[in-house]
Amino acid sequence: MRRVHEGGCQCGALRYRFEGEPVALAVCHCTECQRQSGSAFGMSLLVPRSAFEMLRGEPKLYTRTSDAGRPVECAFCATCGTRIFHRPARFPDTLNVKPGTLDDTSWLAPKMHVWTRSKQRWVSIPEDVRRFEEQP
Repeated sequence: MRRVHEGGCQCGALRYRFEGEPVALAVCHCTECQRQSGSAFGMSLLVPRSAFEMLRGEPKLYTRTSDAGRPVECAFCATCGTRIFHRPARFPDTLNVKPGTLDDTSWLAPKMHVWTRSKQRWVSIPEDVRRFEEQP
């Protein structure tokens, strides 16, 4: 039986679902993720595009340039501003779902940290988690 995961934005205007297991959960310390999250890092849950579907609403789209110089399409709620996912041009078959938007986050465990060269000094990364100074 395939696991079904659902989530949405803060105001409830957007709802989504994906089936199956994600590819990976990464913590990104790039300056763009810090700015977007308003925190020390952002998180991305890599999910096959074919497994993802919007259940309610259409996200507003914004395209930015990544720290590596590639385009990233960002989807968010036009009402409350919650970022739902990113579509990086580099990985056309996956979406980077923002895991904090899931209804159940209890099972999340990051497998890697990327762009660690710009991480905040006070952030500790567990020794058993893969880390990359830039995007692998």
